[in-house]
Amino acid sequence: MPTVGIKRDLLFKALGRTYTDEEFDELCFEFGLELDEITSEKEIVSREQGDTKASDASDVILYKIDVPANRYDLLCLEGLVRGLQVFKNKLEAPRYRRISPVNGDPQKLIITKETAAVRPFAVAAVLRNITFTQERYDSFIELQEKLHQNICRKRSLVAIGTHDLDTISGPFTYTAKPPGDISFKPLNQTKEYTATELMSLYKTDSHLRHYLHIIEDKPVYPIIYDSNGIVLSMPPIINGNHSKITLQTKNVFIECTATDLTKAKIVLDMMVTMFSEYCSQPFTESTEKIAQLLTRMCLLSRATGVGDEIEVEIPPTRSDVIHACDIMEDAAIAYGFNNITRTTPRAYTVANQFPLNKLTELLRQDLAAAGFTEALNFALCSEEDIADKLGKKISETRAAHISNPKTAEFQVARTTLLPGLLKTIAANRKMPLPLKLFEVSDVVLKDETKDVGARNSRRFCAVYYNKSPGFEVIHGLLDRTMQLLEVKSARGEGYHIQAADDSTFFPGRCAEIIVCGKTVGRLGVLHPDVINRFELTMPCSAMEIDIEPFL
Repeated sequence: MPTVGIKRDLLFKALGRTYTDEEFDELCFEFGLELDEITSEKEIVSREQGDTKASDASDVILYKIDVPANRYDLLCLEGLVRGLQVFKNKLEAPRYRRISPVNGDPQKLIITKETAAVRPFAVAAVLRNITFTQERYDSFIELQEKLHQNICRKRSLVAIGTHDLDTISGPFTYTAKPPGDISFKPLNQTKEYTATELMSLYKTDSHLRHYLHIIEDKPVYPIIYDSNGIVLSMPPIINGNHSKITLQTKNVFIECTATDLTKAKIVLDMMVTMFSEYCSQPFTESTEKIAQLLTRMCLLSRATGVGDEIEVEIPPTRSDVIHACDIMEDAAIAYGFNNITRTTPRAYTVANQFPLNKLTELLRQDLAAAGFTEALNFALCSEEDIADKLGKKISETRAAHISNPKTAEFQVARTTLLPGLLKTIAANRKMPLPLKLFEVSDVVLKDETKDVGARNSRRFCAVYYNKSPGFEVIHGLLDRTMQLLEVKSARGEGYHIQAADDSTFFPGRCAEIIVCGKTVGRLGVLHPDVINRFELTMPCSAMEIDIEPFL
């Protein structure tokens, strides 16, 4: 959950009254927030950098408030105060509308086809006749940074640019050019740089260097010009110095460039709606029980008169509302969870544990009693773990791939539990031998018959690592498992094993596990190459079976 730091005195001034810490904590709880910490800038600096550095820091009290990850409208003082005031019935829920400029046509942002190679989408808006104070300006800049770190995913999905409209002239052009053809004076610099020079300049910048990789390797860089050829910004890196915003700025041009159009629209809505109250023409306001509750949550509602039907208007600030369930959650928050009467359910039902989970729990207990230690591993792994290291091809694994993996360690959802156990052994090689581990958990397999294109499958995997392969130990564990599952050792209606070939196992030391005529798993001695790829030095036997057929 994002945490918003708000100056207590500014917050109370905006709310129109003061609260004790306990009263404000209770108000946050009622509204679905959490007052995480009461601190000050001086205390934070002292804790992180020492008392010497904190000597010049401010003593102003800060409230650190945890905000739900999907409530982008609460990431700044303005949105938080507006939400609380509406919730407490001290302010009517605002209705937002676009206002045409008094003189001239609306501004235009022209998007050229060249942007498709780097950041294909852009949206824009203008805040007219806005009045900034230092506190409002700081909040404006801080909201941009909060959005960049959250929904914008560190500018990789969306980048926000804000400009003094009175210093530039439209229509504006969003295009893309080779870095050598771009030259302008960036924000807070005194001379012009080419885009190539800027990338070198900002490699040592503690703030901007984290965003360079987004476009660094692209053949063209995105750039926004006004009608006179003045550069507004080179998203997602830096704005131009010519159009920078000051406290005297009256008209703000806001542009959002993106790789995701939906998120760009959400971000633009947040920037405009949060600060429209400081414009000369702010949002217009409009004025039974559930409809009134929803209106307290900034969801303008009215009873239609047709049965129990309620018409709800979703404002641009509430991008988190995507289903009727989200509306009912807000109604419950406004009513107060503590006010909901505790009642006995009208329907009589007997709760039962999910059969697959019950079987899993019973197996875990008895496998531990058999002398094996349970391990829990990540459901994501690298492509190499489930393919190359096991002597298989990635195309044969039916793996679900992550489209934007953060690291090479989390590229795919695992299709087998074996790599995780082998990596656990590799991390515990100094432990006394033998190492006997097991895991009962899910793997993910592609399945076109499912609506999401994949399904979970509950597996049981065990490994034995010692100076000798210990195949008989793993075979004995299989017999014990089948005994627990009440499956007899017999062909046909029982279980048996038969020789099989598998590149993961040593030739001639692998067998299929067949239950009632169907293959449910394999066991055997691992191939020496597999052992070496996992940085192990001793022989190892393993078994993996699908336990869902036993339900």
